[in-house]
Amino acid sequence: MQLSESAFNLRNPILIAAFEGWNDAAESASAAITHLLTIWSHQQIAIMDSQDYYDFQVNRPQIKIDESNIRQIIWPNTIVYAVSAPALAHDFLIIRGVEPSMRWKSFVADLLDLADDYEVSMVISMGALLADTPHSRPIAVAISASHPEVSERFSLEISKYEGPTGIVGVLQAEAYRRGIDAISLWAAVPHYVATPPCPKAALALIHALEDFLEITISHGDLPERAKSWESQVDQMAADDSEVGDYVRRLESSKDAAELPEVSGESIAREVERFLRRNPGI
Repeated sequence: MQLSESAFNLRNPILIAAFEGWNDAAESASAAITHLLTIWSHQQIAIMDSQDYYDFQVNRPQIKIDESNIRQIIWPNTIVYAVSAPALAHDFLIIRGVEPSMRWKSFVADLLDLADDYEVSMVISMGALLADTPHSRPIAVAISASHPEVSERFSLEISKYEGPTGIVGVLQAEAYRRGIDAISLWAAVPHYVATPPCPKAALALIHALEDFLEITISHGDLPERAKSWESQVDQMAADDSEVGDYVRRLESSKDAAELPEVSGESIAREVERFLRRNPGI
């Protein structure tokens, strides 16, 4: 890992991470991280040595040509940024990268060593998965803890998933082993529109992060892009009767399953979010 020469003083920072690849359906989680870096002032503090962790035949470098027609090779990598947020109770470390191809234990150890150096109190990982859910309804985000003790303390569900995992699963497990609270946010992306981008899922992750941390985050143009995306998928469903019928079945199933919550927790969350964004009311 290559570290910045500058030192940063961060207040009780929280680490937020997302990785492109297996954990990132429709690139929704990485889009949410990109949004945070767009709206928050940040500085790069570390970059992983890409040759140590990536198979370039799996994650190929990209060629970029600048305005002067100079070619540059962009290597797959993971970068850590520092965010100072004086208006909030915490500062942040933001990790944006590509899921590594190899040496996952060393990769995670390097990141958590840096987290220890900055005395990070919590790791929040963001991911996205493909699910049988309709695009026309709110994107569900599951918030869970990786250990029963953390789950009980924050009144969260405990993750009961068993099976193959991605780098975020390893990061969560190793963070808790080091005594750092580990939380995960997973957005459910409609599987029939898996091609990126999915700004509606990215926005849902931002909403979930706001709700969990009880903060307000600028949404920028994400709401407009989410509406445009939904309209485009509406048109696709209207043009293809088979897709349209399938979406209507998903909508009926979703509505029936969530009807009891509509009058309870979901309304309370919306009220709390509104009051945070309008403190003078």
